[in-house]
Amino acid sequence: MDCIIVDDDATSRLITNQFCIKNGQINVIDEFSSAIDAIKFLNNNTVDLIFLDIHMPTFSGFDFIQTLKNPPKIILMTSDKDRALEAFEYASVLDYLVKPITKERFEKSMEKLFFNQENTSKLSKENLDQDYLYVNVDRRLVKVHIPSIYVIEAKGDYINIKTSEKNYLVHSTLRKIQDKLPFKKFFKVHRSFIINITEIVDIEDNTVLVRKEVIPVSRSNKNNLVEKLNLL
Repeated sequence: MDCIIVDDDATSRLITNQFCIKNGQINVIDEFSSAIDAIKFLNNNTVDLIFLDIHMPTFSGFDFIQTLKNPPKIILMTSDKDRALEAFEYASVLDYLVKPITKERFEKSMEKLFFNQENTSKLSKENLDQDYLYVNVDRRLVKVHIPSIYVIEAKGDYINIKTSEKNYLVHSTLRKIQDKLPFKKFFKVHRSFIINITEIVDIEDNTVLVRKEVIPVSRSNKNNLVEKLNLL
């Protein structure tokens, strides 16, 4: 799960980042001390989760939420104990953490996050065969065998689903298709790539060879990828 941290306090960003690394399922792809810089980033990138401070200079966390058209899940972090009721008026807000945040409280928040994600994924898969998904290609619904998918690449407003049989260019996002894929077999190694880890040939530096394709791996994702592999 990809996330960003938006907090003007460097120590708070560092602690949150370390908690994410230890959790092992959260990939911090960037950090911002300014809400404005985070908004610029989100104009061209998507994430699954935002850790967000409420009190920041010139632009508060609540102001930030209101600028997002389709906000991901948001976990608020603050020293202010008195604004929780206001916070949960926003549908995207999943939790409200009061600083200083302990490891135990952070992990409870993660349990809530993954419980929410699991239920959402179950709902999205209700009408799907376990081994298949359907994609809209040229106004036709095409059945795709999930184990045959080895790479999915983001290309602007489209994704290119590469399978053993053929490729499918679909108007969608990586986030949407990631929710429909088996968590244990598919991993987002880069903001533009999801791979089938059973198809990995080798890993070298910040790249991974999937079949005959060399795929970039972001530094923040490499350790998590290695942990998912069956190492000797």
